[in-house]
Amino acid sequence: MWRSAPRIIVAVAVAAAGLVAGCGSRGDQVSKSDPTYAGSVLFATRCAGCHTLDQAGTHGSGTNVRDRQRTNGPNFNVRKETVASVLYAVRNGGFSGAIMPQNIVIGQQAVSVAQFLAKYAGRKAIKTISPTPQTTNPAANAPPGSVRPPAGVPAPSGGTGTGHAPAF
Repeated sequence: MWRSAPRIIVAVAVAAAGLVAGCGSRGDQVSKSDPTYAGSVLFATRCAGCHTLDQAGTHGSGTNVRDRQRTNGPNFNVRKETVASVLYAVRNGGFSGAIMPQNIVIGQQAVSVAQFLAKYAGRKAIKTISPTPQTTNPAANAPPGSVRPPAGVPAPSGGTGTGHAPAF
């Protein structure tokens, strides 16, 4: 019985490794009829080691700031990109120039990857709404004549006060 134990352990380990390798990996989800399909294939083969994007089936980005590695690139599920920004990054080795190899794809291949990312990146980004900018001066946000200066503060010129600034 103990002689077969190593075989069972190896079989269980191989099965577990197969399950782990398949977890969360759905492969390329872009239809072959999609104009950006070639870019998705290139992204999956050239960029998967460092970048995450569900549509390409890649999981190369760190998801926790505390255990990220230096080579973890941006997670494109949550980061929107434009064709121009992708082409810049491809040509210059990312934005810092420290990790990503320059010209990992070139020519039409670079354009295909850029178009693919511009279409699919950022789909899980948190949408934020900026508040309407307002000044800290309540009188500036109120209709004319509706705000009076606090007691002891002269009204501005043209108001009901003297029009003179207080002397210090």
